[in-house]
Amino acid sequence: MESGSGDGTGGFSGVDDYETLISTTDADLLKRSWRNEKAAPEILQFQSSLVQRSREQIQLMEETVEELVTNDEDPLTISLYQMDIDRTMFLLRSYLRTRLQKIEKFMFHIQKTADLWTRLSRQEQKFAKRSIEDMKQHLEQSVLSKFPERYQSHLKQSVISEEDDMVPEPKLDAFVICRTRKFLGALPVDDSGEENPLDMYAGDIYALRYKSIKPLIESGQLDLV
Repeated sequence: MESGSGDGTGGFSGVDDYETLISTTDADLLKRSWRNEKAAPEILQFQSSLVQRSREQIQLMEETVEELVTNDEDPLTISLYQMDIDRTMFLLRSYLRTRLQKIEKFMFHIQKTADLWTRLSRQEQKFAKRSIEDMKQHLEQSVLSKFPERYQSHLKQSVISEEDDMVPEPKLDAFVICRTRKFLGALPVDDSGEENPLDMYAGDIYALRYKSIKPLIESGQLDLV
């Protein structure tokens, strides 16, 4: 799923230490992106560069395994290469599958929300459009056409509804488990209106509402677990 969006760094911000960035492998970045996507209630930015590099690495390792087999190399060496291939393929497939599941669940919400729509790759956008058309056609043919005209919307309960109250949305106020990547100092993570800053130290684990730490996840300062 190629896309021009996403820098493939798994959410690193410009203020992250350069040494930390260059010491992180693509396998680590892919695992981090996979975990974040699995745990986040909404769909995150598609990591296009990371996905492309992972695919290239899989192809390169497969060619290496074929060459080792042809040269009758040590079976243990071949097995280790194959384990790396299997691990990377599992993470990549699970990452992409998790995103497709979110698109299927929240497709109408994603389509009408510009910020979410731009997070999808071009292939994901095509999948979302096709899924939306199929769902609309199914609902109209099997259910909505049998209702009075005022109840035939697939977005609203009736024509008097002011909002799209039939559209499922991710629960951004849900609690998530997160880990800090570095010392962040005292940050306000409570949306109650009160000043309750939380001292966040590197490596510490917290249970917080997703919407209160969303910017920190997007900037790569927090990881979901």
